[in-house]
Amino acid sequence: MAGTGRRGWGKYGAVVDQGEGLRFSNWAGNVAYGAVRVHRPESVDELRRVVAGGRRVRALGSGHSFSLVADTTGDLVRLDGLPPLVEIDAARSSATVAAGMRYADVAVELHRNGFALPNMASLPHISVAGSCATGTHGSGDGQRCLSTSVSGLELVGPDGDQVEFRRGDDGFDGAVVALGALGVVTSLTLDVEPAFEVAQSVRLGVALDDVAAGFAEIFGAAYSVSAFTDWRSGEAAVWLKCRGDGPAPVWDGGRAAPEAVHPVPGMDPAFCTVQLGSPGPWHERLPHFRPELTPSAGQELQSEWFLPREAAAEAIAEVRGLAGLVAPVLHISEIRTVRGDDLWLSPAHGRDSVTLHFTWHDDPEGVLPVVAELQDRLLPLGARPHWGKLSTTPAPEVIAGYECAPDFARLARELDPDGKFGNSFVDALFPRG
Repeated sequence: MAGTGRRGWGKYGAVVDQGEGLRFSNWAGNVAYGAVRVHRPESVDELRRVVAGGRRVRALGSGHSFSLVADTTGDLVRLDGLPPLVEIDAARSSATVAAGMRYADVAVELHRNGFALPNMASLPHISVAGSCATGTHGSGDGQRCLSTSVSGLELVGPDGDQVEFRRGDDGFDGAVVALGALGVVTSLTLDVEPAFEVAQSVRLGVALDDVAAGFAEIFGAAYSVSAFTDWRSGEAAVWLKCRGDGPAPVWDGGRAAPEAVHPVPGMDPAFCTVQLGSPGPWHERLPHFRPELTPSAGQELQSEWFLPREAAAEAIAEVRGLAGLVAPVLHISEIRTVRGDDLWLSPAHGRDSVTLHFTWHDDPEGVLPVVAELQDRLLPLGARPHWGKLSTTPAPEVIAGYECAPDFARLARELDPDGKFGNSFVDALFPRG
């Protein structure tokens, strides 16, 4: 069903009437998709027909990417029209879910049946397929990217054929974080575990000197830990998320927040999940933001880099050295940790990582020069930019940081020999002769 009616798609994407038809932008509004047609298939069979009939095809999840990863000059396929599915296999500790579903909706159904995902991103508004395709993550020394929970997936190939991957298959490690370059994913099978509770608390006024010097102690103090800073104040707010079946935190730096807070100073904490140490279901504590409300700052841009964990102190020092440049265009920055994995294009591939995230003002002209300066400082430390966020690093420099990139390029040529699922973003990373 092509997008010809004046039908919106919720507050996390925008529909713009440009006079010649409807055009879609991403959640932030910084990317206006260049598709000649927008489709919202309501069945896999309909999706197969759309893909088979298109010359260039890209899939769109929740539209929360800030990069051009989902853009196309051909057919854009929205996944939110596919029938919702959360099919739990208790014996295998797995759940098969529809690709276009939001994590928020999947989590509610899992919890209702007594199951949980091991981790969630900072906002639950994002789609499962889009998050996994770009290596999106939460935080925690023992927690990998969300993509590593995938044990199987099904996708539609260039001829409308259905392709299946299962963990252990040849090419599986390249098919999960795949940037949409192998086909349109229709369902994913995720590892699940018994439901658990989490209590969330915040410590204020933690010196950045202490964050750098005591990095292992602070980020090992809870199941999931985040440090928010504006870089200019020299302080951070440390958010600690502790599992009910795990140890209580022993680190008590800074001072306990006496009331709920928002990561962005001055914003209403009612938009955030419950804090002050009150235990609750995993899916209502692991994300920072409530699914029914606007996440983060709202009008914003985002960048993020994954660095080797051992470079944490040096990376923090480099950003602090640019505080005068960064702070005027910054809402807030978040420091997190991610355990390494084996997925070929995961930004945490092969190494435990520290991630430096930046929520910027909605000011591209002011932000992009700062992003470029940050990259100049962080790339020599081994930084890999998040696939779904703003970066100005040339594609050859980005892909040089991925030792399995040649393997992925071969897999893409095998599954999509004519490059139907490419776009300017993918083609720059994996050029074809």
